[in-house]
Amino acid sequence: MSRISLSRRSLIGGAAAVASGAAALAPATSDAEGRRWAARPPAGFTRLSLPGKVVRVTRPGSLQDNGAYPKPEAAQAMLEAAMTALTGKASLREAFATVVHPDDVVAIKPNGIAGRKTMKMATNVELVAAIARAVIDVGVPPEKITVFEQYRDFLYATRCVTNKDTLAPAPEMPAGIRYAVHLNKEAEMDKITVGGVATRYVTPFTSATVVLNVSQMKDHSICGFTGAMKNITHGSNVNPHEFHAHNASPQIAHLYAQEVVRSRVALHITDAFQVIYDEGPIDVNPRRRAPHESIYAATDPVALDVVGWEVIEGFRKENGLPTLAEDGRSPSYLDVAAALGLGVADRAAIALREIQA
Repeated sequence: MSRISLSRRSLIGGAAAVASGAAALAPATSDAEGRRWAARPPAGFTRLSLPGKVVRVTRPGSLQDNGAYPKPEAAQAMLEAAMTALTGKASLREAFATVVHPDDVVAIKPNGIAGRKTMKMATNVELVAAIARAVIDVGVPPEKITVFEQYRDFLYATRCVTNKDTLAPAPEMPAGIRYAVHLNKEAEMDKITVGGVATRYVTPFTSATVVLNVSQMKDHSICGFTGAMKNITHGSNVNPHEFHAHNASPQIAHLYAQEVVRSRVALHITDAFQVIYDEGPIDVNPRRRAPHESIYAATDPVALDVVGWEVIEGFRKENGLPTLAEDGRSPSYLDVAAALGLGVADRAAIALREIQA
């Protein structure tokens, strides 16, 4: 497995490297309007929270003959192994029942940005379909489940829909599920201010009582590494372009710290059948893409992204590339996120369990 060891010092050093730019940004706050848009779980239900715990499931030979898409049976088996290991439950349905209630309105946020040119590097329909089936097995009606993305090209790249204009569902997806694109403008909530910038989170996100985040592991030309956190923060608001300065640190952490987000996103599953270790996030150079044949699961987005950063650094080292810190792109927002109580960034305090399915 491709991995390097990330120390606490590397995280703090990365944060210090952007301190002068970040100082111009006001700290994240959850004002009254933000709290008004916080999600509340169904009465009597408490969602599972496991700070610092990450599960990785691998399965050699999990990819189809094209070397890009997972085999449906592999995605299903790996998801079940990841979720049962994470939650300690005996079945996939029982595992999902720790984060999703039958009365929930569910949004699933995949990531299709890297696949919009090649169709071979996006969150895969085989995994999204398995997640959707598990949610339905918990008791959520299909019509209360929405799969959403920023743009039509992004959603189409996931192959969850077969037509980018009509959003016609793929045959792999359970019948009755809804699909949406927000185009960075479909928002009903009141404006909140994050780091001095007014923003709103989009309707497919705020309409849900719980959000399931299905991210990828990618090098990012601005942020260094992006995975679980940025898929939510910059994929679910109306003006993501205004939150990229200073390597998007501390903006990613501050956007995630809002109550509208932290109250809503309950589970992070990373599709790491492939990863982009350089020249991301757009998959224009397949030589910078590598098979990883893995699924990761966590309720802690910070810990999951620290592990993802480690994976990307491992591939960079194997391919003779500088570290992200040496390249001036250390993902220092992770240390900020930990300071805001969003998760665990100290690699030594993260429990990574690795199994094969």
